[in-house]
Amino acid sequence: MTVKDRNKNIIKNSDGSLDKIINLVYSNAVGRFMLNIVTQPFVSKAVGAFMDSRISSVLIKPFIKANGINTDDFIMDDVDTYNKFFTRKIKNGRRSVDMDKDSFISPCDAKLSVYRLNNDSVFNIKNSFYKVSDLVKCKKLADKYNGGWCMIFRLEVDDYHRYCYIDNGRKSGNNFIKGVLHTVNPIAFDHYNVYKQNCREFSVLHTENFGDVTQIEVGAMFVGKISNHHGRYRFRKGEEKGMFLFGGSTIVLLVEKDKILPCGEFLENTADNCETIVKMGEKIGTSLH
Repeated sequence: MTVKDRNKNIIKNSDGSLDKIINLVYSNAVGRFMLNIVTQPFVSKAVGAFMDSRISSVLIKPFIKANGINTDDFIMDDVDTYNKFFTRKIKNGRRSVDMDKDSFISPCDAKLSVYRLNNDSVFNIKNSFYKVSDLVKCKKLADKYNGGWCMIFRLEVDDYHRYCYIDNGRKSGNNFIKGVLHTVNPIAFDHYNVYKQNCREFSVLHTENFGDVTQIEVGAMFVGKISNHHGRYRFRKGEEKGMFLFGGSTIVLLVEKDKILPCGEFLENTADNCETIVKMGEKIGTSLH
């Protein structure tokens, strides 16, 4: 997968080696049989228990070195397990939230793709088609987003795994959908409808400036827990909404028709089959009101 910055410079262009391995696993019977085991939630829980133990701290320094993470950006006090490192908080001032009421912001650090939802509430990712109703298990809710936008934020293991609210407003309760945990690597889309099979949690955000936005947190391989801080709740823009524990993860935002206009670079990059790097709190669209 090609990843660009907001100036359309290529940051990462995969050599395909990891994709080939994943493709091999997903495309043969033995690999799929093993996936039926390793992608079960009980395996994720076992991995999570290890990542919560102090023994897991031996993984931290090698991971930092391998991924070139600048720990100066983060609060590292009392980080004595891998999950504490993975969910580390960022220092004040290291992420700037655009507080302009017309600025639609990214909820997280991620690689972003943006798709227009057609009249059948279907969007396309890597030549696989996904109905919005499959994501939220509710056709009535899905129908709200006809003609709107689907924004897909793919977090990798070296990304900041806490996420914030995109505006002021109030939220519905959290709706958890149990599923099998598969990798969010795009190669998997050729063999499994990943977003339908992964566990996920969604809530409707009744925002002040962008209408009703449905936010869906999607678990990936070895992410056994999506940790949202609030049930029904009145929130403020930039306030922390929750976090993912160990693994790569995805956030999906569904936005109603005629509420926002995404910034052009995201539409152009997505059309070119490229993701765009975004940071939590930065402007990614503009209100149309």
